[in-house]
Amino acid sequence: MYLNEENIRKDFPLLSREVYGKPLVYLDNAATTQKPLCVIRKMEEVYSTINANIHRGVHYLSRQATESHENARRTVQRYINAASPEEIIFTRGTTESINLLAATFCRSQCKPGDEIILTTMEHHANIIPWQIQREITGVELKVVPLTKEGEIRTEDVEELISSRTRLIALTHVSNVLGTINPVDEIIRLGHNYNIPVLIDAAQSVQHFPVDVQALDCDFLVFSSHKMYGPTGIGVLYGKKNLLEKLPPYQGGGEMIAHVTFEKTTFNELPFKFEAGTPDYAGSTALGEAIRYIESIGLDNIRRQEEQLLRYATERLLSIPGMKIIGTSQHKSSVISFLVGSIHPYDMGLLLDRFGIAVRTGHHCAQPLMNALGIEGTLRASFAFYNTEKEIDTLAEGIERVTKMF
Repeated sequence: MYLNEENIRKDFPLLSREVYGKPLVYLDNAATTQKPLCVIRKMEEVYSTINANIHRGVHYLSRQATESHENARRTVQRYINAASPEEIIFTRGTTESINLLAATFCRSQCKPGDEIILTTMEHHANIIPWQIQREITGVELKVVPLTKEGEIRTEDVEELISSRTRLIALTHVSNVLGTINPVDEIIRLGHNYNIPVLIDAAQSVQHFPVDVQALDCDFLVFSSHKMYGPTGIGVLYGKKNLLEKLPPYQGGGEMIAHVTFEKTTFNELPFKFEAGTPDYAGSTALGEAIRYIESIGLDNIRRQEEQLLRYATERLLSIPGMKIIGTSQHKSSVISFLVGSIHPYDMGLLLDRFGIAVRTGHHCAQPLMNALGIEGTLRASFAFYNTEKEIDTLAEGIERVTKMF
């Protein structure tokens, strides 16, 4: 392995606990990651030393909290290499980021009959907001099919493009298949037709470097809690010239410049999209999580997780009846699988009794499951703090459950 497992795992207190009298094997990182002590302590520090409403106060605590929040915005800007902190909008997470964009983009940039292109492998968070807008604004949805390996092809995206296409929205990494999509190719394709592209990076920014200027994506979204930060906060990145064209998503304090009963003028970016008191403790802790990731090094994290993925794939495929769902040559650290005729829920329940935490079900991707002709899968998802020994424990647990059936 590439990182010192023992030292890394000391940073994450929850990993040392037991479940049902057995050491916890936490393999549900695609759902949420565990938090290092520095992030936990940063949350405590904010509430115990500088807690005050931000942007509106002239007193010391308010100025300190404001500085902490805006420093976090600049940290996010640096992490994804955005051109300006004004392009970083804090939200409650990936889901709210996409809802914000879907509502404001369709309302201001689309007419009935205009088209949004999605892919079959999208998380519900990148499907349902566009369906809601279909009912409200009359936009139509087109869906890119998958290959048998669980990949999308750029030429299949191009076949769906028409004069009515207004946006392409796709995931960077599938939360079910682990497929890493060729987003750079699709962004170039979209721009050849003057179509902006949204990237759902909820499953990528914690695993390998993502540079929004190098990709030239128009919008990008992700969540803090999947990258070792707190829950309830995330990011919408957008190119400044595009964000300026969009109307506000919510109204209230902070997002205004001047209010009368006759008319309201709106604040500048990024505040136009941040109505109400923001989660400044969450943003500060997200900044701390990013610094922690950077201290480990994204290249080191990628190498570690690629090794875990290779080891887990080989180990699981040695189990009779094992079927891995998603066999792209370009994958991140997710393995979805079925074993014989055993229902994923039954397998997941029994693995839990061995202290092994995996995900079961459709993983908020029912259209993908329908396309695959299955109801759901088990999913093991890895972070750099996982070990080959834990993968052995998972495999041994699957083998024990299989014998029960």
